Amino acid sequence: MAGFILKRLLQAIFVVLAVTLIVSFAIRLSGDPAVMLAGGSNITEKDLQNIRQALGLERPFYVQYLAFLKGLLVGDFGRSFMGGTPVSLLISKALPATLLLAFASLLLSIVLSVPLGVHAAVNRGRWPDQLIRILSLVGLSFPNFWLAIMMVLFFSITLGLLPPSGMEGPESFIMPALTMGIILTATNVRLVRTSMLETLSQQYIMVARSKGLKDWVVLYKHALRNSAIPLVTYIGLQFGSLIGGIVIVERVFNWPGMGTLAFDAISARDYPVLQGSITVLALFIVLINLLVDIAYGLIDPRIRTE
Repeated sequence: MAGFILKRLLQAIFVVLAVTLIVSFAIRLSGDPAVMLAGGSNITEKDLQNIRQALGLERPFYVQYLAFLKGLLVGDFGRSFMGGTPVSLLISKALPATLLLAFASLLLSIVLSVPLGVHAAVNRGRWPDQLIRILSLVGLSFPNFWLAIMMVLFFSITLGLLPPSGMEGPESFIMPALTMGIILTATNVRLVRTSMLETLSQQYIMVARSKGLKDWVVLYKHALRNSAIPLVTYIGLQFGSLIGGIVIVERVFNWPGMGTLAFDAISARDYPVLQGSITVLALFIVLINLLVDIAYGLIDPRIRTE
């Protein structure tokens, strides 16, 4: 098991290094931040050179990248080009908002998808099953940014029931969490249905029913309990992708999380902020996938040989 964990850990480190290298190179193709900071039309090339030197941009790329990796080891992502605020401080304020929204979306998805998936499996081939499968397919067809915009148009502009943006109270969670929750539910409900159909055909379920147990006891205490193994595993992987996918939704709702921080950094060509925020998101995704891999290895010894 130790060898399996070490192998997965080395793979995770390689992925993080690859992501940081690609991000560091790509963001430098977006433009010159010195021009953004200069802001005037009468700026000379000498002035731009002075700004680049003050920001450390005149150094070769590999020197800048190695300096970033050195800071990454101690949690120092440098300072923002816009105002000089430590990037780690900006991330520490934005990350809790992103994680909170991600957990709310995932919780909503579980609350919706489990009963719907069980109901679809119990009514296999009948109209409730057909309706749930059609709705899940429709949910999978919605791009998250389009659904977010429709939420704002309907609940905020048309009905005036919910705040269109910001994080000002419990009601501000409803539309962002609902947007991501609907898309996650569309996937999870199909997984719950498939897993339940397989479990309901097992002999021990027939034995439980022959003993006269109530349907809800058979479904939720026996069948769902065994069907939850693949669902829990998938949710662990799903949470990692959710952290990355939530970025666009945050921007639509002006949610003060990592997505908004990254988008603002792109507009300002703020290299340290963009580099730090994407690296932190990548670290979370890699960490979650690593934990899922380790959990899989503990549950099923056959996976340790892969």
